[in-house]
Amino acid sequence: MQKITAQQIRSSFVNASRSEAAKLTLPRTYDTLKWDSLDFLGWRDPKLPLRGYLVLPRPGGLTGIMLRAPEGGAKKRRSVLCELCRDVFSKDDVLMWVAKRAGQSGRDGNTVGTLICADFLCCDNVRVEPPANEINLDPAAVVLRQIDGLTARTGLFLDRVQGR
Repeated sequence: MQKITAQQIRSSFVNASRSEAAKLTLPRTYDTLKWDSLDFLGWRDPKLPLRGYLVLPRPGGLTGIMLRAPEGGAKKRRSVLCELCRDVFSKDDVLMWVAKRAGQSGRDGNTVGTLICADFLCCDNVRVEPPANEINLDPAAVVLRQIDGLTARTGLFLDRVQGR
């Protein structure tokens, strides 16, 4: 992912009003982000911990969505798998993040949700090389497939938010 400006981020949101996008707080680490190791930019709002943001570069330009986490955080009764990174080894919490649909449908109260790592660490998770074995002969190729899968699944979720 190439570096994007705060203004580009704010203008990318498809399911937030201009005032909501203008008020969002950028990630604390925004100035030190390693852009070349990001497939999307995802973060929790430091001022509103139940709010999250996800911005993905797409062929038509940046697409951003505003998300909401459940109150009370993750339930510890069972392990769940992040739908974006599908990392089976991660010990991070996974939450059901919910996004208003874009356009009139969202203004009418319609939402979509999916399971995503609580702190949006998916880009790091897919870059962990598995050990080489008879199933994974080339760990670097596995990582490339995982990155492609992450990007594709993130795009599909954004399509659902946009009603496509």
